[in-house]
Amino acid sequence: MELNYLPEYLKDFKSLSKRYRTLESDMADVIKIVKARPNAQPPLSFEIAGLGLKTCVIKVKKIASDSFKGRGVNSGFRLIYAYFPEEQKITFIELYHKNDKENEDKKRIKDNFK
Repeated sequence: MELNYLPEYLKDFKSLSKRYRTLESDMADVIKIVKARPNAQPPLSFEIAGLGLKTCVIKVKKIASDSFKGRGVNSGFRLIYAYFPEEQKITFIELYHKNDKENEDKKRIKDNFK
């Protein structure tokens, strides 16, 4: 499985990793799971509908983090990625904390995957 990262995703990751010291190891665990099972896995992740794109874009809601000890898996990060099954490729689009913003950046998704 090939992994790609949008420059905006890398910027999100760098910014969040300054506030959450365990983010790198947390995301390494998530990436292993996403590579093994890239399709949406409700209720942990779901496909974002209504974008009019040729590929599926998936939002992962329940990311456990050591930075959130005692607060549960539903308290933190959201990951948005595009999955291209024919090409066996995943492109990471966005990473954010749910307290920083309410929803994914649909403009970013559409601009990169028309």
